[in-house]
Amino acid sequence: MHDLSLMLKDYRLTTAEILYHLPDHPSVLQSFVWQDYDIAPRFPELSKFVRFWETSIDGRLHSVKVATVGLVQPTRYQHAGAVYTLQ
Repeated sequence: MHDLSLMLKDYRLTTAEILYHLPDHPSVLQSFVWQDYDIAPRFPELSKFVRFWETSIDGRLHSVKVATVGLVQPTRYQHAGAVYTLQ
């Protein structure tokens, strides 16, 4: 039920790919995937996580790519192009 209440408040499943520099080898990038429910386009939960990263984790951020999808959507359907019967 918790997920439904978030959906009704326009939260969306949000995925972020975070590339960061390794502290011991700054020329090497590492990838980290973050996923949570968040509100587009401001992304307060992701912003809070990025602020935490910048203040508490040694790896300097390189880039953050964000993808999101609405959780409450109209049903999609399409008509079948053909029907086959196997005997």
